[in-house]
Amino acid sequence: MIIVVKKESDESQLNSLVNWIKGLGLEVNVSRGENSVILGIVGDTSLVDADLIGSVGIVEKISRIQEPYKAANRKFHPEDTVINVGGNLIGGKNFQFIAGPCSVESEEQIIAVAKAVKAAGAAVLRGGAFKPRTSPYAFQGLRDAGIKLLLEAKKETGMPVITEIMSVEHLDLFEDVDVIQVGARNMQNFELLRELGRLRKPIFLKRGLANTVEEWLMSAEYIMSGGNTEVILCERGIRTFEPYTRNTLDLSAVPLVKEKTHLPVFVDPSHASGLSRLVSPLSLAAVGAGADGLIIEVHNDPERALCDGAQSIRPEKFAELVQKVDYMLPLVGKIRG
Repeated sequence: MIIVVKKESDESQLNSLVNWIKGLGLEVNVSRGENSVILGIVGDTSLVDADLIGSVGIVEKISRIQEPYKAANRKFHPEDTVINVGGNLIGGKNFQFIAGPCSVESEEQIIAVAKAVKAAGAAVLRGGAFKPRTSPYAFQGLRDAGIKLLLEAKKETGMPVITEIMSVEHLDLFEDVDVIQVGARNMQNFELLRELGRLRKPIFLKRGLANTVEEWLMSAEYIMSGGNTEVILCERGIRTFEPYTRNTLDLSAVPLVKEKTHLPVFVDPSHASGLSRLVSPLSLAAVGAGADGLIIEVHNDPERALCDGAQSIRPEKFAELVQKVDYMLPLVGKIRG
């Protein structure tokens, strides 16, 4: 249920209404926009007498919603959520690049790539420390040593960093990581999502390999229901019958999800295609679809990469891509924030 409060209502009246609703055993999320205040009611709203609340002088409109996700729902929060990551704004009219190697391999490698992508225009450095791999014999990442090297690159360049978490047991290692990524395989690891909901730092939530949009948004809801509202969604392709690409990039999900939620939406063309030559055209298509940012795999020596070299682009190609995107951003009403 959502309640729209009249513009002219004073704070004491609003607080009285909120406390009354909370007294019914319900949670109230208050969203303050430029032109109105919206109360999102979470819980068993069958207990609520809509006619009674509607008779309160400050209430302009009441409506019930059918979607099972509440905190992530744009009806509860019409304004776009904007998240500050190390001084870089994500969401709203802002567009950002996250870039870096699939996995952290050495101090020399991660610092070299960090400097290159920062110079080209990336706002956040990515680098995998823990790598979920299909084969147990494949390179699994440097783990805690990889996080230390990523933080060295952060110290060297001043860039905020993002890396993927695989287990609740590793949370202490992520204390100085600016954004925690939840990979596709962990999108429905609900115990992990609950723990991340207790944090107060941005969570980058990738869509699962074969999950619907609603399931994806419900995973965001797990995080947000714990009090952490700083969630960034990422479309990274879904598994289909098509064998020519690693996954199928579902660009229709971008404008659809932005209709349904106020959260920022990124696109990962690297994992979606698995092919470096497709990264640029898919990136431009994502910008046209309304994405709030791109996460790109960039490696200074893809042929010798320990992980996903085939989908990684070189720093000079990333710089060219940034220039192309910059030409497009005015057409979609965005700026690099």
